[in-house]
Amino acid sequence: MDAADERHFREFVETRSAALMRLAYLLAGGDQHAAEDLLQAALAKTAARWASIDNPEPYVRRVMYHQQASWWRPMWRRRETQVTVLPEEPGDDGTSAVDLRLTVRRALTRITARQRAVLVLRFFEDLPEAEVARILGCSVGTVRSTTHRSLARLRELAPELNDLKAVKEVQR
Repeated sequence: MDAADERHFREFVETRSAALMRLAYLLAGGDQHAAEDLLQAALAKTAARWASIDNPEPYVRRVMYHQQASWWRPMWRRRETQVTVLPEEPGDDGTSAVDLRLTVRRALTRITARQRAVLVLRFFEDLPEAEVARILGCSVGTVRSTTHRSLARLRELAPELNDLKAVKEVQR
């Protein structure tokens, strides 16, 4: 990498790392350290090919999706987190939004990396099914079925998410 490319890469990292870190955090299931590792690995791969990349942000995002869903990830990254039984519905003391975020985080850690990637792309990134299929290298039908199964699994892991009225109240 020549000096100009290195300068452009550093500028890209400085300006886009916060948004990329948020994405990595979601893909890593809320594990801050795993998200940092994921982003660092993606940026390292991007730096190695920087001169040949026309649009770096979609490239880095794609590397992160593939890296997270990769079969070759070490086993300690794919372990499931044991969750205790959640307490009864909390009162209206302002912690319901935090409880909801923690519930979603716990549920996301218990689905596969591929399922998490599909849900993040569809609902956090708000991408259409065709774009998700292109990024993940699969068919639109696969994206649809994975989305359906992933949402069903989230509902199974966290039944309290089924109550859309409660979720909407928390978002206010």
